[in-house]
Formats: sequence, C-alpha cells, structure tokens
Amino acid sequence: MLFQHIGGLESTKRILLQALQNQQIAHAQLFCGQEGSANLALAWAYITYLNCPNPQVEDACGHCISCMQMKKLIHPDVHFVYPVAVTKKVETKPLSRDFINEWRSFLLESPYQTFSQWLAFIEADNKQGNISVEESRNILQILALKPLMAQYKTILIWLPEYMNLAAANALLKILEEPPSKTLFLLVTQEDKKLLPTIISRTQRITIPTFSDEEVVNFLVKNKQIDLKKARQIAYLCEGNLNEALKLLQENTHNFFDIFRQWMLACYGEKVQQKRQMRFDKIVAENEKIAKLSKDEQKNLLLYSLRIYREVLLYQYGDKSLLRLQAEELNFVSKFAQFFNMAGIETIYEKLNEALYHLERNANPKITFLDLSIHIAQTML
Repeated sequence: MLFQHIGGLESTKRILLQALQNQQIAHAQLFCGQEGSANLALAWAYITYLNCPNPQVEDACGHCISCMQMKKLIHPDVHFVYPVAVTKKVETKPLSRDFINEWRSFLLESPYQTFSQWLAFIEADNKQGNISVEESRNILQILALKPLMAQYKTILIWLPEYMNLAAANALLKILEEPPSKTLFLLVTQEDKKLLPTIISRTQRITIPTFSDEEVVNFLVKNKQIDLKKARQIAYLCEGNLNEALKLLQENTHNFFDIFRQWMLACYGEKVQQKRQMRFDKIVAENEKIAKLSKDEQKNLLLYSLRIYREVLLYQYGDKSLLRLQAEELNFVSKFAQFFNMAGIETIYEKLNEALYHLERNANPKITFLDLSIHIAQTML
C-alpha cells in the first residue's frame, strides 16, 4: 500500500510525510478513524514509506525489496496483531500468528473492512473475537529480536479496543519502556474504549472520513462505474468507504429515478386546481419497489431520508450545506415547495418507522403502501 493508492486525504498525508521526512517518529502512534475510514490503509502506507530505502518526496518508491514485501504483507520486521477467535482451524487459545495467511488475504482484499467482516472471514465460532494477554506475551518475544532489514521493528495493532483488560495492562507496560528502534501503530475505530493511560502514551493522529468527492473519485477510478451511480453511492455511504463498496455490490438500480417516480405517484394529479390522490399509481410504483431486494429497499429508504434532509435545508436551512448536484439538486429545488416544516418532520418520522419495520422482516408491500399513503397525505 502506497499513499498514492489512497484517494484524497491530502492534508493528512502531508502531516504523516513531514513527520517521516523530519525523523519525528513517535514510538507509539494512535491512528484514530471511524469505520470505513483510511486509518488502516494510511498506517500501512506509513510503514511502507518508513521502511523504503529510496523514498520519494510524496511516497515510497514502490519498487524496492522492502516495498514489494510490504505490498504482500511479508516484511520480516513488520508484525500484525488483531482480534481473533476460536475457529475450526484453531480451537484453543488463538493468536494473531495463527491467522496470518487469512489476515494477508483479508487486508489485500480491502483495508477498509470491519471487525465483523474479519470474524466472518476467519469463520469464527462465537463471533466474539478479542486480543488476549497471551498476545501481549507474544509481542514481548517479537521485540526481543533485532530488526533484520529495516531501521525499526514495527508492531501494528488493529482494533486495540478489543484487548481484554489483562492484555491492555500488559501493552501499557511495553509502551512505558519500549525497546530501542521499536514502533507501535495502534489503529482504532473506537478510541474511547481504550485505557486513558494507553492513549496518553501515544501520539494521536486523527483520520477524517472521506468526502463525497473522494468517494466518487475512488469508485470511478478503481471500480469503473459511471459518475451518476458513484455520486448516489457517495451520498448514501457518508464517507464510509467500506459501506460504499458494499453498496456497489448491492445496488443495481438508480435510486434517484425510483424515488422521483415514487414521489410523483404520491403527488397524484391536479383536477380543477385541487390535487387528488391516484391510488392506482401508488400501487403500481409500490409493486416495482417490492421487486427490489431487501437491502435495496432499505437503501432506498436511506436515500429518501437524505433527500428529505436536503429538502429541509433547501427550504429552511443553509443552502451551502446541500450535498446534491445537477439533476438531483434541480429536483429538490422544485420538490421542496410541496412541504412545510411539519410535513417534512412527519415524513422523516414515517421513513424511519418503515426502515425499522423492514429490518424486522415486515411485509415490504404493506410497509411501502402505508408509507406512500402517509407521504401523499402530507404533501401540500
């Protein structure tokens, strides 16, 4: 992983590069980022640059032996610690080293994945992985050895918030008196769960979420999808790149077109300056929605919630906060005139209720029909 492989986050990259180039390398660093952020990817790129014997101004060379080893996650001076669980392969006292091949495959697939995805990947029996105190003892054994190739021996701990108390206390002792030329990178998604004494002994690096434009650029460049679909996915994922990749697999439909036709059906038609509900059109659109997969139905509701947020901003808020562009923004500008504040709040509540019921396996036809009638009655 090189810095250039991570789309965007240029200011964060500059901070990391300047520290490396100025040899301002804290022995323990805490990469804090939300789920789906680039915290693990940046830590990976950071180590690659640190170990590269021929680094460039903005990135590692990418061609030397060290960079090639980091690309395959087989560098002898870089060690990984992560939550593990009992599986059919390892039935007692599992350690990270027991799953190193799975870890490499998992990380090479995508460095933006989640803890639950990792447990599913290793087929954990109880789905309750952790980092045990035995893992801390294993770290001590690793640190007793001198680096073979690199200047530093690096320990990357992914999700240290899953350390049990004994492991956390053991790590604290290591951080208090680290061996010379040792680097700890702790990559966390929930730093509030860490011991305050661990946080106080690390240099915090806050990793921001991806912007909509960064997600769009990633999807267009790396997944070769069209700009319109990329923007809809970016709008839904809220800067979570892992969620964006999941949505890419799930979504084969254009949510904007579905939403627009659905709302037009709810609006009905004008007869002598009065609007009348067209129940036949509502039923027809709901039949189309019922043919979507469950995940697509839930994503349509999430998309609808975000559209109504934009309607609220357009009508009553700061228009500079609007995230929609082009065709969708034009639709919102016209759509907003049919609602007052109370109406938007009512629909927002009904959309959340529908999402709640769908997640609990309610009948989608009944759920969406009921929702559609409420929306139709709420329109001015």
